[in-house]
Amino acid sequence: MSSRSQVDCDVVLIGAGIMSATLAVFLKELQPDLKIEIFERLDHVAGESSYAWNNAGTGHSALCELNYTPQKEDGTIDISKALKIIESFEISKQFWAYLVGHGYFSSPKSFINSIPHMSFVEGEEDVSFLRKRFEALQSSHLFAGMQFADDYETLSKWIPLMVNKRDSDQKIAATRIDIGTDVDFGELTRSLFNHLKESHEVAVSLSHEVIAMQRDEYEHWLLRIEDKTTENHKWIRTKFVFIGAGGGSLPLLEKSDIEEGEGFGGFPVSGQWLVCQNETLIEAHHAKVYGKAKVGTPPMSVPHLDTRIINGKKQLLFGPFAGFSTKFLKEGSFLDLAFSITADNLLPMLSAGIHNLPLTKYLIEQVMMSFEDKMDALREFVPAAKTEDWELAIAGQRVQVIKKDEKEGGILEFGTELVAAADGSVAALLGASPGASTSVSIMIDLLNKCFKKEMNSEAWQAKLQEMIPSYGKKLSNDPILTQQVRRWSHEVLELDTVPNN
Repeated sequence: MSSRSQVDCDVVLIGAGIMSATLAVFLKELQPDLKIEIFERLDHVAGESSYAWNNAGTGHSALCELNYTPQKEDGTIDISKALKIIESFEISKQFWAYLVGHGYFSSPKSFINSIPHMSFVEGEEDVSFLRKRFEALQSSHLFAGMQFADDYETLSKWIPLMVNKRDSDQKIAATRIDIGTDVDFGELTRSLFNHLKESHEVAVSLSHEVIAMQRDEYEHWLLRIEDKTTENHKWIRTKFVFIGAGGGSLPLLEKSDIEEGEGFGGFPVSGQWLVCQNETLIEAHHAKVYGKAKVGTPPMSVPHLDTRIINGKKQLLFGPFAGFSTKFLKEGSFLDLAFSITADNLLPMLSAGIHNLPLTKYLIEQVMMSFEDKMDALREFVPAAKTEDWELAIAGQRVQVIKKDEKEGGILEFGTELVAAADGSVAALLGASPGASTSVSIMIDLLNKCFKKEMNSEAWQAKLQEMIPSYGKKLSNDPILTQQVRRWSHEVLELDTVPNN
């Protein structure tokens, strides 16, 4: 081993998913001489949340997700979260367009394709809500091109599967916007790692698990790593650690023992899809259609009928149906939840449980659903759905964040949480949706927290501006810039034409 003051590498990334891939690309583009090593417990990259069948692949941009535009007590629609999310996805598209231009992908269509995004509601009250939402979003040029319809003739053209055999007296409505996308985050991640290994000499060690981490006297990080194929162990010393292990991030954050990580807990939720097996039906539907969560159910319960492009093949999925598992990873241990409980997070986890009894009730109901019950749920979207045309598939594991709260004791978060040490030497990403879709913005936040000096340098600022033309500017305040960067990114990514503002 080298002398105590030296390091084996500059950066260690734990987990070979979309977050680590994105951060590694940023760091190599910004400072090519950095020595980066990546460790993944599975024998392949993008095997958990980044794998296409384990996530929604929506390219979350708040174009169709109704839970990002809640209705306030006075009846008005709050679009602030929607604005933040759509701007984050615009940043992702710019970054990916830059990478396409620099040879990271054989073709952008291998990972991103244009798919209309739609919101669909039933009943007079929800039709009124959707109309208000549509009108509120028209105040921002970021949602230019969105259409609203509540007549059966238009909706029959947009979503024939969902209108066929439906009672014509039923009040229904939908919005549609054609700049939506479907993203195969698995293929995106694999392409990024291939380029990192071949062109940037980034070491990716598969079947290697970080089982311990501690600081040395020089404030570097010492990581104990197990080779799962040989069961041999080794220590590696590094200046910076990113814990991007999806559901496995919480246990590693606890092992880091940083003050900022105290009090965090996790609540695991599993998922299932209904997958269409009838090619005629798959071809008849071309949209991502998100419904409205029922009263008293959590955001994760939002039903959607999704056109997906996975490994180059068009698919049709409905769901997700939630379940409960004590695993934090799809290929994890049933003891994950038990081992994650500590003296620091016990109270927040108990408090969050007490304050989220509707979630517990919802999960119990979901677990008890039979296949035919799931088909009945599908028939609320597709009235003519036949049992023989669909089969059940297991989706990924999600670990929702539980964090300390002065008033409540502990609260359950449904987004993502970036936790970083005060000295910027380690950071962990917790949580789920919108996750992968906003990975670029999240990693920029990480760079600002953990690489402050470098981020303030002229060299890094100039490079970031090159990679993301809107960097440092707010698209929601600049219609002209929005139009310019959208047209550029869509042309490079081979996406549908952008409408005029």
